[in-house]
Amino acid sequence: MIATIKEVLICLRAGRVTLPYPFVPIKAPPRFRGRPAIDGAKCLGCGACAEVCPPRLITVSDEAEIRRVSLNYSRCTYCARCQEICPVGSMTCTEDFETGTAHRADLSVSVELGLAKCKICATPFITHRLLAKMIAEYSPPWMNKPAEPPDWFWHCPRCRLEKTGEAMERSIKRG
Repeated sequence: MIATIKEVLICLRAGRVTLPYPFVPIKAPPRFRGRPAIDGAKCLGCGACAEVCPPRLITVSDEAEIRRVSLNYSRCTYCARCQEICPVGSMTCTEDFETGTAHRADLSVSVELGLAKCKICATPFITHRLLAKMIAEYSPPWMNKPAEPPDWFWHCPRCRLEKTGEAMERSIKRG
């Protein structure tokens, strides 16, 4: 009985030791790495985020003329590698850390981007935004006369390889 009274006195002296958490929301500290968010207006569809994601929650898939970048938050470890690698800053880590939901579909987000077609074989292979960025970086604004991008920008990898092989054969024959 005396041990119980001592324990009660110790607990009363300590004061409140728990937070009223689900009833009062917790504000995350500054620069907290919470749930990653994707800005569909900025995303190029390059797939760099999917390559560096350790739990492979980010997937990139091509269907017909659409590239889909999908995020599945149920496996996220909040490592922020996707944010670090994104070349245009479309992936950012929010301060949101609560991913509890009653529906599994609420844990998925996707962005759909249009694909450009190869000028030779008409196979969709690169997003329009990524192609525009390649062209813009090929002739930067500080150049006096913008350079015309080469034709191979609009060729899929298979057609580029075939063209390169043909050019090499011609140079060997001239040799």
